[in-house]
Amino acid sequence: MDTRRQHVALVVAGLAAVGALICSHSGGPIFPALRWIALGALVVYGCLRRTLTAWIFIAMLLGAEIGHDWPHVAEHLRVLALIFLRLIKTIIAPLVFATLVVGIAGHSNLRQVGRLGLRSIIFFEVVTTIAIFLGLAAINLSKAGVGVQLPTTTAADTSSVSKLSAEDTLLHVFPENIAKAVADGAVLQVVIFSLIFAVALAMLSEAKRRPMLMFCESLSEVMFEFTNIVMYMAPLGVGAAVAYTVGHTGIGVLGSLVKLLLTLYATLIVFILAVLLPIALMFRVPLRVFAKAVAEPVTIAFGTASSEAALPRAMEAMEAIGVPRQIVAFVIPTGYSFNLTGSSLYLSVAAIFVAQVSGIHLSFGQQLMMMLTLMLTSKGVAGVSRAALVILLATAASTGLPTEPVFLLLGVDQMLDMGRTAVNVLGNCLAAVVMATWEGELQRDSPSPVVAAAID
Repeated sequence: MDTRRQHVALVVAGLAAVGALICSHSGGPIFPALRWIALGALVVYGCLRRTLTAWIFIAMLLGAEIGHDWPHVAEHLRVLALIFLRLIKTIIAPLVFATLVVGIAGHSNLRQVGRLGLRSIIFFEVVTTIAIFLGLAAINLSKAGVGVQLPTTTAADTSSVSKLSAEDTLLHVFPENIAKAVADGAVLQVVIFSLIFAVALAMLSEAKRRPMLMFCESLSEVMFEFTNIVMYMAPLGVGAAVAYTVGHTGIGVLGSLVKLLLTLYATLIVFILAVLLPIALMFRVPLRVFAKAVAEPVTIAFGTASSEAALPRAMEAMEAIGVPRQIVAFVIPTGYSFNLTGSSLYLSVAAIFVAQVSGIHLSFGQQLMMMLTLMLTSKGVAGVSRAALVILLATAASTGLPTEPVFLLLGVDQMLDMGRTAVNVLGNCLAAVVMATWEGELQRDSPSPVVAAAID
C-alpha cells in the first residue's frame, strides 16, 4: 500500500470512529462496538505506519473515547498533558532568540542588495499582515470555538488577560531584564531583545560577527532537535488533553475542530483569490505560465506538509520562468522566514479559537495586541517541526490565555498543516516573480524549455 492510500485509510478509519462516537448519543448498542472496531483498526495502522502524525491523530481519537467512556480515568491523565506542556514551554525562548538572530544577522547581505532587500521585507510584512487580519475576521465570523465549555481548572480567569492602559501596553513590549522576560514567559519582550541583538550583530565586522552567529546557528539546530525529541511525547500529551476535555465537556469539542478545519480552508481560498491573485494581476504576472510552474512545488508542499521538501523545486521552477537566479536565491529562502502567509493566517485563526474555546472574550484592542505578537513570533521558525504549536503557546502565554486548549489542535494539525504549507510555498513563489517584475528583470519573452515542456 503506497503512502497516499495509507493516508486515505487513516482518514476513513478516523471518520468512522468520530462518526460512531458522535452517533453514540442515539443509544444504540451497535455504536460502542463500531467505535472500538474502528479504533482497533487505527491502532493496527499506527503500528504498521509508525509515524508521529498518525499516532497523534490516533491518540486524539483514543483520548476522546476514554474521556467519553471513562471520565473518571480521564481526569487522572491530565498530568501527562501538563508534563508535555512544560517541556514545550522550555523551547520557546531559546528557539525564538536563535532563529530570529540567524534569520536577520545571517542575512547581512540585506545591506548589500539594498533596494531588493527593502522591497522584499516590505512586501513580506504587508502580505503576512493582511493574512493575519483576514484570519482574524474569519474566526470571529465562524466562531468555531464558541460553545465548548472547558473545565474550570483549565479555563483561564478572564481577569488574567491583559487589561493594561495604552501606555502600559507599549511599555510592556520592551524588556528591562531578559532573564526576567524569559522566566515570565513574556515572549514579545524576548522577540524585541532578539531583534535588536540581531541588528547589532549584523553591524559588526565579519570576524566579530561570525563566532556569535555560529553559536546561534548551533543553538537553533539544537533546539530543533530538542523539539523533535519532545514531540515524541505528543501522542501521550494530546490523547491525555483530549480525554480530560471530553470527560468534562462531552464530544462537542470534536465538532468545533471540524468547524475550525472548514474555516481555515475557506479562508485560505479567499486569501488566494482576494489577495494573491490581485497582487499577481497588479504586477502583470503571467498567470498561465506561473500556475504551471508552481503546480508541482505546491503539490509537494500539500502532500508532505513540509515547505522544505518543496524548496528545491520551487527555486528551480521560478528560475525556469524567467526570474533571475540572484533574486530567486535571495527572495525564496528569506521568504521561508518572513513570508509565511499560510502559517500567519492559520495562527490568527488558531489563537482566537483558543480564546473562544476557553470562553474568554477579547476586546478589539486585545486582539490587535495578539496579532502584533503573532507578526513578530511567526518570523524565523519555519524549520522547526510543529512550529505552530510553539508559536501558539508563546502567544497564549504572553496574552494570559490558557495553553491547554492548544493541544486540541494537534489532533487535526496534519490536515491544517497541509493547507497552510501549500499557501506558504505559493506565496513565496509569487513573491519571487513580483520582486523580479518590480526590479524590471523578469524575462517574460524567453521562458525556459522546462516551462514550455510543462505547458505543452
